[in-house]
This record gives sequence, structure tokens and C-alpha cells, in this order.
Amino acid sequence: MSSVFPYKTDIVVTCFPKMNDWLAKELTDLGYEIKHSSVTEVETSGYMDDCMRLNMYLRTASRVLFQIQRFRAVNANELYKRIKNIPWEKYMHNDTYFSITSYVKNDSIKDTRFANVRVKDAIADRFLEKTGKRPNSGPEKDHVVIHLYWKEDKVRIYFDTSGQTISKHGYRKIPFKAPMSESLAAATIIASEWDRESPFVNPMCGSGTLAIEAALLAQNKAPGLFRDNFGFMHLKGYDEESWEGYKRLAGLQIKETEGVKIIASDLSRQALFAARDNAKTAGVDHMIEFFEGDFRDTPVPQEDGVLMMNPEYGERLGEVKELEPIYKAIGDFMKQKCNGYTGFIFTGNLDLAKHIGLRTSARIPFFNAKIECRLLKYDLYRGTKKQKD
Repeated sequence: MSSVFPYKTDIVVTCFPKMNDWLAKELTDLGYEIKHSSVTEVETSGYMDDCMRLNMYLRTASRVLFQIQRFRAVNANELYKRIKNIPWEKYMHNDTYFSITSYVKNDSIKDTRFANVRVKDAIADRFLEKTGKRPNSGPEKDHVVIHLYWKEDKVRIYFDTSGQTISKHGYRKIPFKAPMSESLAAATIIASEWDRESPFVNPMCGSGTLAIEAALLAQNKAPGLFRDNFGFMHLKGYDEESWEGYKRLAGLQIKETEGVKIIASDLSRQALFAARDNAKTAGVDHMIEFFEGDFRDTPVPQEDGVLMMNPEYGERLGEVKELEPIYKAIGDFMKQKCNGYTGFIFTGNLDLAKHIGLRTSARIPFFNAKIECRLLKYDLYRGTKKQKD
């Protein structure tokens, strides 16, 4: 792709709210310099090849955006003119399909869809003038995706090199109820500072996302290996050999994980069926011990490790009341069976969390969809804290 995109430019990687710290850690660990970080994005710089690499390895990201131009525009007519001046025929095939996504905060625009239409029209009109043919466009994100960022008069135009979001890691065929997203699960495990070698215990596992993400982290298996379609693949100059090289390298980096104990349990047979099936799709079913039964009966290896639970947090008052004794029982379970562990409870209801009855050592902020949540950390000492000290 170097002949089409020979330049280094800004790369913006987006994420769910409050996950930027963990995304920035991933980027830093991969050797990228952080230029800017905000609640839903982290900015670095690089070449189009770097976008391939980031799409392969990032676990906590949603989209990888490659900037192709920046300029100023005060209204939709100015936007149209500037967009039309971009040499789209250099970057895109004229028989391609493209879609527009956007973030727009401009006083002249009452409806974001209008800005999207002006961008689409400018690109289509440019193609018609230069090639005599209009490319197709619509809402699907499985081909070329162009992202418009327009705040006041500042405009940034990006190719969304991910296409469909990479927050979904591609192995979860059976979601079951309202599961935690794959990228959020990965972020909470990274935030837990689990060493990827000691036991990881996940009672109330639901469809298995936390346990599977833990296994993938222990294996060092890149999430991009599960995907066969990215936005960058539909741009001119796509270098399939380069991508195959990243795939081969990622395959060679997968680690042997004999001895890593990952335990997942759930009371629901249906949930465990989904979890086992998802783990099999991810290729980590051999790494996870599944148990059917009450969370209090989950086997906990007698060595230091991480316990992580994502209990329901109730949307209605009646549900919250019913969950109070469950949260108390979670606290009792951690006190009685998890000595030496670091416990983590992910919840969107801090009032319910009070019923756990243990003191937190950290409260790490996250969002699950639009619900503000906390990853609560509990140091579960052997004996008393005084003895531990």
C-alpha cells in the first residue's frame, strides 16, 4: 500500500468510554507513541501498514482511523467542495461500495445525516467526473468506510481501516442474554494486572467472554486472527502479502499455555453450552475448565490468582432487591474460599456492591453500553491483613 499511501499520518484509535487508558497501554506495549488520549480515543501516528498491525493486535479498540486530510469548513457547501477536491480515485476503486460514518458538532448542521450525504455526494460526483462512473454507497461497513470528524470549523477525514468494529473479536457465535463485549472484557483483565500464568477464576461466566479473553491473553493469540475482512482490504494498493505476513507472525507468537488454570462456572446449563461453544470457536476450549453449578461451589485452586465476576446489577427496583442477598453471598464466597486471591467485581450498581461487605482497594471506571460501571478490586489476604503485612 506504500505506493498509494506513502506518507506517515495521524492514526486515531477509538474505544468504548473510559477504556482509553488500557488502549493507550496496548499501543505503548506495541511500541507506539501516544500523541493524545481522551475518553473514547487514543491518537498516535504511522503508515497504512501500521493500521494493519493495529487491527491484528489491539484487544481494547473499536476502530483504527487513518487520516487522509484535514482542513477547515464552516458549512456544508464548503465541506462538499473540500471533500470533492480529495483524489478519491487514487485511493478507491470506482466499482467499490463505500459508507460514511461521522462525528459532527457544527452549528450549521441540524442533522448529522445531512453532513454524511454531502460527503457521499462529493465523493460520487468526483468519481463521475474523473472516471465516468459512480461507486455504490450505503450503510453496510463491510467494504470501504470513510469517517468524517467535523467539530466547529475543524474537519478531519479518515479511512476507517477496521470497517466493521474490532471490539467484537469474532469468536462469539452464541452471546446469551446481555454479555460484556469482548473488548471490554479484555480491558478489565488488562486492568486487573493478571500475570497470565496464575489461576483465573470466573464464576457466573455467562457466555464465557471473560474466561475466553483470559485464555487468549495467556496464549498471546491476536484477535485479528479471527477476522477475514477489514476496511483496509478494499482500498487501492492493498498488499495481501503484507497482511499474510502479519498473520504468520501472529501465529508464531502464540504461546504454549500448559499449567495455566482458567475456571469458569455458571448455574445455567444453557449459558455453559454457549460458553463452551464460543471457547471452541476461539480455539481455547482445552484451556478452560467449565463447571455447572452455583457460584459458591466454584472450585478455587489453592494458590494466589485472580477472581473476576460480572454479576447482574438489575434495571428495576424489584430486581435490585432480589440481587442484594446475591451480592452478600459473593462477599462471603470471596472471604471463605478465595484467600490469597485478588478479587474483582464488575458492576453498574454501587449500592448493590455495598452488600459485598468488603473494603475495595481500587474502583476502576468503565462503561458497559451507556451504564457507568466500576471494576471493584478486593485484596483477599490469607489470614488477616496484619499477618500479610
